[in-house]
Amino acid sequence: MQIYEELVARGLIAQVTDEKEIRELINNGKATFYIGFDPTADSLHVGHFMALCLMKRLQEAGNRPIALIGGGTGMIGDPSGRTDMRQMMTKETIQHNCDCFKKQMSRFIDFSEGKALMVNNADWLLDLNYVELLRDVGPHFSVNRMLTAECYKQRMERGLSFLEFNYMIMQSYDFYALYQKYGCNMQFGGDDPWSNMLGGTELIRRKLGKDAYAMTITLLLNSEGKKMGKTQSGAVWLDPNKTSPFDFYQYWRNVADADVLKCLRMLTFLPLEQIDEMDKWEGSQLNQAKEILAYELTALVHGEEEAKKAQEGARALFSSGSAEHMPTAELTADDFTDGAIDIVSLLHKAGLATSRSEARRAVEQGGVAVDGEKITDPKAVLAQEKFDGEGVVVKKGKKNFRKVTAK
Repeated sequence: MQIYEELVARGLIAQVTDEKEIRELINNGKATFYIGFDPTADSLHVGHFMALCLMKRLQEAGNRPIALIGGGTGMIGDPSGRTDMRQMMTKETIQHNCDCFKKQMSRFIDFSEGKALMVNNADWLLDLNYVELLRDVGPHFSVNRMLTAECYKQRMERGLSFLEFNYMIMQSYDFYALYQKYGCNMQFGGDDPWSNMLGGTELIRRKLGKDAYAMTITLLLNSEGKKMGKTQSGAVWLDPNKTSPFDFYQYWRNVADADVLKCLRMLTFLPLEQIDEMDKWEGSQLNQAKEILAYELTALVHGEEEAKKAQEGARALFSSGSAEHMPTAELTADDFTDGAIDIVSLLHKAGLATSRSEARRAVEQGGVAVDGEKITDPKAVLAQEKFDGEGVVVKKGKKNFRKVTAK
């Protein structure tokens, strides 16, 4: 099976503009393609995972990826799927986030000479002359057509700023600039910005004529990919300082039964034949499939050693309650009042709840235990000495644990 056919078989391709040409370029290793990343945080999260895995697959087949960091468009903000205007970021913050991205991407993509590029669209967007841009690009965009795009329709009732209205033009210009600078002949993206992507393809063809070779592909599960990056307790990051390898492993270990085979196909590099065999698995065998998924993805992001430690820790925890390899949290003297801490503060400070209200709800709903003892009173307190030595194991829900100690 060639690479394009494998992408289809893994459920990664939703729609394309020129399937015959795209298949030929990809299968022959002649695609120079880009995927955009919005630098709104200093770490990628699991919502980016599908794009990273796709780039790795295509590079291994001889194609050249370009990771486009939206340092320029990030100063405008993509209105897709949003109900309010995005906060502005400074150039310094954007550059810091770009540096963090490249470090994380390097686990997936080989950036050595000629094999891949990371570029920042601030390099061309911030130097554009507004009047020249209007005259050069403006005639190729219909306002009536732009307003029919889903990314704008979602915002029209609440209000769409003129700043955000320019986002489609900026993203389209990206493809045009990448085509001219680096011979980029293909762009990948999710379902949400399909209209923006088509704008880039059309801009190249209108400005450079019929001979211009530019195509687009969208990924099947962009909206689900975004959901992958969020859990009830916040984002699942690729940075181990934000999401520990154990928590990362547990996130994938806890995917729904209906999603495990889909995630194995899209995100792991296991042979399709092996995954197809798992289609026959039922009951407890699905838990084995989830372990395989969690291990493979943790190894991709954090390495084999961390994946083994996370798997061993998870197995030990659920078989005997052992706290080895469990994520830890350390309280300081300032966290205690009169030699004690209340359960709501404990959950919040241990990172098991993003807010006190979330922590309180978890206690009231009976989902919290300390050293195996359920706590249902949000006013319950624990003495400081309880956290000395080995500390305590705090549990929220069925599968979220922390070993909490005190300095």
